[in-house]
This record gives sequence, structure tokens and C-alpha cells, in this order.
Amino acid sequence: MSGGAKRAARVARRSPAEIHTLQEAGHIVAETLQLLHQHIQPGITTQELDNLAEENIRARGAGPSFKGYRGYPATICMEIEDVVVHGIPDETQLAEGQIVGVDLGACYQGYHGDSAITVAVGEVDDERQRLMRVTEDALLAGIGQARAGAKLREVCRVIQQHAESAGFSVVRDLVGHGIGQQLHESPQIPNFVAEGEFADYELVLQPGMTLAIEPMVNAGTARVTVSGDGWTVRTADGRPSAHFEHTIVITDNQPLILTNRGAT
Repeated sequence: MSGGAKRAARVARRSPAEIHTLQEAGHIVAETLQLLHQHIQPGITTQELDNLAEENIRARGAGPSFKGYRGYPATICMEIEDVVVHGIPDETQLAEGQIVGVDLGACYQGYHGDSAITVAVGEVDDERQRLMRVTEDALLAGIGQARAGAKLREVCRVIQQHAESAGFSVVRDLVGHGIGQQLHESPQIPNFVAEGEFADYELVLQPGMTLAIEPMVNAGTARVTVSGDGWTVRTADGRPSAHFEHTIVITDNQPLILTNRGAT
């Protein structure tokens, strides 16, 4: 994705009632990710994980945000090793030593929550452990900058600095986004700062704005390719990638994480 507007986008500010509904959607997403984390082990198929996710989301009175969105065929996106985003679940079995990302959304009473985690399948090597840790820490650092009165660029900048200072690269072809009654709303939220590329860098954050912040960090090059299915995005050099995401709301104080899974 890339920016093209000459000025920062207008961004919706949610009422307390809307934020309450968004919290419910976020809780369903967090609960579902925790469930999947418990089942991620060698031998399970990505389709089995998808089935578990859809069953849990629907049992909680919500619907899968991703299924059918722009033609996407599944409830979750599975990101095994070099898959950055949008891997489609199938009969592939997870294997010891891999890292795997799970990205999912739930729509509850017309409002969306969106979150992603990357976890180890059994024991993984030091590089993969560090890649996961740095990516999650970059997310939390970005969230820490998401305060009323700050410009969005400060969120983008700290994510980039955290990832690159560790020797990794941030994906530049994919960005985070606003969220609410639509899965993807304004603003666009890059994980880097490239002057002049995104007008939304100049957005001043205000209470009630809801954002999905999602660093995608690669062990090697930042470049990515899209597979023949039109969905699966992979690292161009085949090295692993990690992805973490939270839906948050800007408040008068610290940002509120709507998809908080508890201690990480």
C-alpha cells in the first residue's frame, strides 16, 4: 500500500458506546488467538486451526471478519516461516522448529477487532526467537507512542527504529490501518517513516480513534513477493518473518489495547 493524499485523512472518533462494542470484538479476537496458541504444535494442520477459530468466533456471537473479505476464503491468515501475511489455511501440517503467525479478525455487532501473534512450533533456533521478541517489542513500543496529541509519525518511527536497530527489516509494502465499522479504515499506519510517502504521518492522534498497529518484520530483506494464489505474501529471500498486531483506542491517557491477551 502507499499514500497518495495531499493531507492526512479524516479519522473517525468513537463514542463510549462504540468503544464498549469494540472491546467486546477485541476480547473475542484475543480469546480466539489464545485458543489457537494452545493448539499450535507439530502435526496440526492450518485448516484445523482455521476450523477452531471460526467455531469459537461464532460461538461468541460474532462473525469472522476475514472470511469473504475481498474474496478471502478463510477465517484466519496463517504465516508459516517466510510467509509475511495472508497465507491461506489448508492441509499443511506444522513442523517442529518453525515459527507461525496467526492473524484474525472478528466482527461483533457491526464492529471489528483485529490482532496477530507469531509463535514457535516446538523448539526454534535463536534467530527465530529473537525475531519474534523484537517484533512484539516493536509493536509495544509503537503503542507506547500512540497518545493523544502525538503525530502518527512517532508511532511509525519507533517501530522502525526498534526493528532495524536489532538488525532486522520492516516490510514497506504492507501497513497497519484504522478500524471500526469497517475492517480497514483511515489512517494508513506504516511501520517506517519515508518523508513524503504517506500524508497520514501528520495525523494528530485524538481520543476515540481506533487503530490496528501491526509491524511485519523480516529476518533478511524487506522486499516481499506475492504467490500465484494472489494472497500469500512471502519474503523475497525466503528468510523468516514475524507479525504482531493489536487493535487499540486512543484515550486521554495511555492507549487502551482492545485485543489484549494478558501477560506476554
